Amino acid sequence: MKQIVLILMSLLTFSCSSKAQKQTADTDRQSDKKILVAYFSCTGTTEKVATAIAKETGGKLYRITPATAYTSADLDWNDKASRSSVEMADEKSRPALGGETIDLKDYDVVFLGYPIWWDLCPRPVNTFLEKYDFAGKTVIPFATSGGSSITGSVKQLKRLYPKIEWEEGRLFNGGTANVTGWSKQIIEKL
Repeated sequence: MKQIVLILMSLLTFSCSSKAQKQTADTDRQSDKKILVAYFSCTGTTEKVATAIAKETGGKLYRITPATAYTSADLDWNDKASRSSVEMADEKSRPALGGETIDLKDYDVVFLGYPIWWDLCPRPVNTFLEKYDFAGKTVIPFATSGGSSITGSVKQLKRLYPKIEWEEGRLFNGGTANVTGWSKQIIEKL
């Protein structure tokens, strides 16, 4: 009887340790990629989604910071003379960036977040994409919007930056509710 109990305990111990090793291997597989979550946000909406993605993926959070911050008057899309309206009317507009610089060679995957402005990404995001070398990086766009889709912005990004390896993007209109599942799917796919 003692032998049967010992055999059962041995089998149980072996089973548990191999299961733990498999879970560790799965976790290691997900963490093989070095992830950056770069985002542009003026009102905090996109920042909340970016923070949730960074938490879920273990990525480093990086804020794309304009040299001159946007005021609420700058963001008034009803005013054709507002800063954001003028920038978005000019496809070649590239507002200067401030904030810290980042070394992209330290990352394999970049989640790129922004609000939708005039069905596109804001011009500071273009400045960011042109400032750094994205060769060999996988870029995954995500956006927030009150009513627009992400389609127009991604289409323009792919047209302007064809050398970047783009993954399918996602729009988050409802806050951070669906971030966890989406982030896990993306990381598992890479």
